Amino acid sequence: MDTGTVLAFDFGTRRIGVAVGNTLVRVAHPLTTIADESNAARFAAIASLIGEWQPAVLVVGRPLHADGTAHDMTARAERFARQLEGRVGLPVARVDERLTTVDAEAALVAAGIRATERKAVRDQAAAQRILQSWFDDEHRNDARGTA
Repeated sequence: MDTGTVLAFDFGTRRIGVAVGNTLVRVAHPLTTIADESNAARFAAIASLIGEWQPAVLVVGRPLHADGTAHDMTARAERFARQLEGRVGLPVARVDERLTTVDAEAALVAAGIRATERKAVRDQAAAQRILQSWFDDEHRNDARGTA
């Protein structure tokens, strides 16, 4: 993969967590949480982030049941990913996001962050885990010569 910035999204019906990273160093960082209600406001915020960060690729978490089967949020996240592709014209990778929000919450609790503060950053921490998973997967593929 070419070197470039990557934005990742943890899609939710109330909030969308966003993380950023670079394919050169392959480290994800939490960026922000989009908490707008309307789709228009959400996509305007995303367009602003894309304008600021100029990503080469986007990553969207794909929620699944623990056994790997799809559920209602899987279809909603997939629709969001397709809308991103159509609106911004960038490639959008999908990543299995099982347990990323639970994992992010546990890490925030372990870090001693209070419940009211955790809610504000939980989704971007989940997006960070989604992006890190994508980087790690891409690195494994590169090492095998399959990416």
